[in-house]
Amino acid sequence: MHAPSIARSSRVDEAESRGMPVVALESTVIAQGLPWPENLETARAMEAAVREAGAEPSTIAVLDGEVRLGLTPDELLEIAAAAATRSAPVAGARPWAKANRRDLSAIVGAGGCAATTVSATLWIARRAGLLPGVMATGGLGGVHREAGATFDISTDLDELARADGMLVVCSGMKSILDLPATLEALETRGVPVVGYRTSELPGFVARTSGLALEHRVDSADEAARVVLAHRALGLPGAVVLVQPVPEADAIDPGLLARAIDGALTEAHRRGISGKMLTPFLLGAVRDATGGLSLRANRSLLVANARLAGEVALAMAGVRGDR
Repeated sequence: MHAPSIARSSRVDEAESRGMPVVALESTVIAQGLPWPENLETARAMEAAVREAGAEPSTIAVLDGEVRLGLTPDELLEIAAAAATRSAPVAGARPWAKANRRDLSAIVGAGGCAATTVSATLWIARRAGLLPGVMATGGLGGVHREAGATFDISTDLDELARADGMLVVCSGMKSILDLPATLEALETRGVPVVGYRTSELPGFVARTSGLALEHRVDSADEAARVVLAHRALGLPGAVVLVQPVPEADAIDPGLLARAIDGALTEAHRRGISGKMLTPFLLGAVRDATGGLSLRANRSLLVANARLAGEVALAMAGVRGDR
């Protein structure tokens, strides 16, 4: 039996050899989060945004039992095409699972293919030693509404508490969640949530949530100093940097709230739960908002990738100055 391998793409390998910062990107947003072909366009735009900032993107996935750090254009296309074939499978196409951290051993052991969630991507990036330890995504998982009865709480929260010294750039938590409970759960786990040019937790595809944040930074350099101080103090867990969706693409909070309520009602009627709940709710909200949430989601994903690249570059520069 061969030990499971973690393979770097040629671009990631070259970037690391040159000392260039690398930004980890999750892949479930491509395979399960966004529809075809917008998912492929967004994935390409995210990678381009990281490169424009001066860093190298590493989109992470599992391919035939091998963990991949960075994907070729053809592999990125294959993951994106999986979203188009979920309802009508294509003969010969490899099935793509949705992998949380807990799923990795089973999928790798079986030689399967999987797109990685925040928790799995964060764990892989840390395990592989990607430097400077920065990841970008859209919205974090967290405490689902009615979690007191369903116990539906994302693995993202526990992995954030374990990912010592990592930085995760996002637009808050997915708006379908119980945001006050999720913010409280992060506080309980000692995970700092820092606003980027905001003193309020973003509402994912809406700019506001009504929840105040205690900490704020207004530049990539300031964000880098926070992360490096977190590490220097030996504090556990990751730092979460939250950036509001670009204003031009943000959704009205009232419209969003109505769309979420309707989506939750329909999910309950159909008995949808577990891993399928989040993709269903996001799709239902997209339909209820006439595609506005899709536009907002794509916009914030690219903006977060760019910010992650900027902070990664700043971290590398600050680290070099010390």
